[in-house]
Amino acid sequence: MDGGGTSMAKGMAECTGPAVYRRRRPEHTVLHRAVRENLETWLARHAACDDFSMPGRIEAEFRRYLTCGILACGFVRARCGACGHDFLLAFSCQTRGLCPSCATRRMVETAAHLVDHVFPPVPVRQWVLSLPKRLRPYLHYDPTLAGAVLRIFLNEIERSLQTNVTESARTGAVSFIHRFGSALNPHIHFHCCVIDGVFSTPAGRLRFHCAHVDAETATAVQSKVRLRVLKLMVRRGHISRETAEDMRHWRHGGGFSVNAAVGINKEDRAGLERLLRYCARPVFASEKLTWSREGEQLSYRLPKPLPNGCQVLHFTPLELLEKLSKLIPPPRQHRHRYFGVLAPNSPLRKAVTAQASTAVAVAAVPANTCPKEIAPSQSRGARYLWAALLARIYEVLPLICPNCGAEMRMIAAITDRPTIERILLHIGQSARPPPITPARGPPQWEWDFDQGPLVDVVEAVPEDQFDQRISW
Repeated sequence: MDGGGTSMAKGMAECTGPAVYRRRRPEHTVLHRAVRENLETWLARHAACDDFSMPGRIEAEFRRYLTCGILACGFVRARCGACGHDFLLAFSCQTRGLCPSCATRRMVETAAHLVDHVFPPVPVRQWVLSLPKRLRPYLHYDPTLAGAVLRIFLNEIERSLQTNVTESARTGAVSFIHRFGSALNPHIHFHCCVIDGVFSTPAGRLRFHCAHVDAETATAVQSKVRLRVLKLMVRRGHISRETAEDMRHWRHGGGFSVNAAVGINKEDRAGLERLLRYCARPVFASEKLTWSREGEQLSYRLPKPLPNGCQVLHFTPLELLEKLSKLIPPPRQHRHRYFGVLAPNSPLRKAVTAQASTAVAVAAVPANTCPKEIAPSQSRGARYLWAALLARIYEVLPLICPNCGAEMRMIAAITDRPTIERILLHIGQSARPPPITPARGPPQWEWDFDQGPLVDVVEAVPEDQFDQRISW
């Protein structure tokens, strides 16, 4: 159990009922059906537009999602050595932004690793930065610009925490760049879990100084971030000096918003894990997606009402695919980033991480050292066993036999197509993945990329009038 033995034991201790693991069936979900029935049509519409190209990674993300959790695409066989009971576990797609199952697993794994191996037992506060709508598109399509804005934000937070410390001191943080809003809209903003204080090393000994953060502190950080970000936008050529000067005098923060109201005390490790799960959450909750008109229109229940009071969004399946495609994160970009004493190259990282919790609590650990008795027991603590994550979330142990209670083990990974078909046919399962519906070609559809809404055209259009009828 690479990196997951402790969590598995914890899950076994907390599991109070005879919960039985049941394999998920994504082919029966609303999202899976909407994607497989409309993906080819959506791609065909993009291919027909000469001025708009679909990145290959977006199409690959959708196609990989359609294979996630499908037994016909390969599986692992687990067997109980005591009674012979076995079950099949389908492979996951491991996509970064679309699949709700893989995104949830990554969310839980990230939060578990940060709580168990990174954050020391000190107060932690969530800082959230939102920017004006006028600036968001630049950050959405430029990862380097988003990183620069994030560094400005974290530097100003650190300066606000250093006010009562005379010697040089650093804080630590883990930040998450969110590219989405609650209404499935592109909305880039930053969630940062910052240690509520700073670490200094007087006389070579590590000491933690707790900070006091109130509304005035957040307002001061917001004002400084606003000024520096506008200067950055001018230097990068995104806005003019006149525009920046005008935005500096906008009321109500000029669209910049800093919130630091959520704080976690050092004893509340479960609360810290819940906060980290929230920061690392998926793009949307698939259980809130339902059919409002069977096969034609979808409804998405919002977690909170919009400013206009709307609580449910309605859109066609093709509109859903277009919305999700814009929220898929760019490739080769970290989903979360470390800062300060938690950064990988920080000389104090080993002394302040969770493995050194006892020494940090008494504030007497020699700087740049990690005592042997509290050194990490495993060098790859971020690797959590799949079964351990399920036990941590749902209190169900998939590798415990439901018949005799003995431990099951995975005995084979089946990827050969003929073997997959023979096994699935033998147990009465479908040996073919759910079929992808072919594209519905013109004149059955119309889409204006500039205007946005998708409109189904039900009446027939003569072929010689098609070019005049379709507007791109």
